[in-house]
Amino acid sequence: MKSFRYAFAGMWYLFRTQRNAKIHLIVAMLVTIVGLILKLTALEWAVIVLAMGLVIVSEALNTVAEAAMDYASTEFHPQIKIVKDTAAGAVLLAALTSVIVGLLILGPPLWQYVNKK
Repeated sequence: MKSFRYAFAGMWYLFRTQRNAKIHLIVAMLVTIVGLILKLTALEWAVIVLAMGLVIVSEALNTVAEAAMDYASTEFHPQIKIVKDTAAGAVLLAALTSVIVGLLILGPPLWQYVNKK
């Protein structure tokens, strides 16, 4: 039970302190609402959930990298810059991948839904 408590504390920290994690969470909620409206299939949900999870996990690992590097040194160091920039780049790649997945899965049915009205 302690492990779960620590994990939830970490997630709470992530969403309480990291602006981008909050943005990703809001977007995930909006995508979920759109998916419910469009009545996605189980396979489509699986892919969407994996894409959303990839972004949130990437954001969490970016937060870990930043916190560790800030603890290691408060002064500028080129290696620390590489760690932080690469972790941020991983989040960007995950987010872009998630957008592409969202467009592929949600785009066509959303287009039909909008044009029906």
